[in-house]
Amino acid sequence: MNAIDLFCGAGGLSKGFMDAGFSIIVGVDNDQDALNTFALNHNGAIALNEDLSNQETFDKIKQIAGERSIDVIIAGPPCQGFSLTGPRNFDDARNKLYLAVLEMVKQYKPKGFIIENVPGMATLYEGQIKNEILRRFREMGYNIECRVLKACDYGVPQMRKRLVFMGVRQDIGQPHFPEPTFGPGTEKPYITCREAISDLPTRINGLGLDVDKYCGPALTEYQKSMRGNCTILHNHVATDHKDFVKATIALVPEGGNYKDLPAGVGESRNFHMAWTRLDGNAPARTVDTGHRNLFHYELNRIPTVRESARIQSFPDGFVFTGTRTKQDRQVGNAVPPLLGYALGKELLAIIGEE
Repeated sequence: MNAIDLFCGAGGLSKGFMDAGFSIIVGVDNDQDALNTFALNHNGAIALNEDLSNQETFDKIKQIAGERSIDVIIAGPPCQGFSLTGPRNFDDARNKLYLAVLEMVKQYKPKGFIIENVPGMATLYEGQIKNEILRRFREMGYNIECRVLKACDYGVPQMRKRLVFMGVRQDIGQPHFPEPTFGPGTEKPYITCREAISDLPTRINGLGLDVDKYCGPALTEYQKSMRGNCTILHNHVATDHKDFVKATIALVPEGGNYKDLPAGVGESRNFHMAWTRLDGNAPARTVDTGHRNLFHYELNRIPTVRESARIQSFPDGFVFTGTRTKQDRQVGNAVPPLLGYALGKELLAIIGEE
């Protein structure tokens, strides 16, 4: 089965689909740094820097696909426009990127599609935006459902939530979401931060190389799965914080945040995620894009790119390119590959052919 990834970023969702057995033909985005990472990690898939609101981009994708069918479309379009335009202005130009996904499905008529977005979209304008999306795809001949999924339910050591739409062409079948395989009601507890990254070499004060070696064996099954056949460690360089930042982090207990700081300390950041230290014995809070609000459960620094990638479930063989700031953004903006894998396997079971 062939798939294309729209608004692909570094390609977390499509990496999961690739591992589930799909062939990724092309990824489209307007962030060239993320596309460079995508191209490096997707087995020859074409990385296309184009505007998805232009018909010319659709034509380029068709040209790249050639004789291959486009069986599945996966996409993570931004939805900021909807918060400005409201449900009555669904076709407003500010929503052109989401509308481009609708148009892409309309033109290519894939067997199925996955669209992911922030959980808040489900309740935006009392659900009117979500309901309009469902209505339009149903009118186009698709059975479609949506659900907020938690990444930790599928083996990701992170409490990240995403709103996922799954559509299946009406002549093929009905969409249904994968059942949780970790957490309450299953045979496996959630993967913790410590289980995810405790085997990685200790890094402090800017130490580490962008290409390095492991210092010992994997300690957990999750770590073994993330290492795979890797013998070289990439993207594991520590940030060298200023002394006052390290001193403030040191005051935050494991699992704590700014509320645990003494009066007068760290007051420049006082929102709910500020000065949050990971709890090594629990899944992480949502990995951010490098705004320095999430700290290692033991060390007085933010996670390295590789630590954040592990918490996002990117295998160690997935290498991030660009500056450190851009790598952090690519990791933080991505859909966890293991969540993508669960969705890919489920969709393949619905639309797959012997």
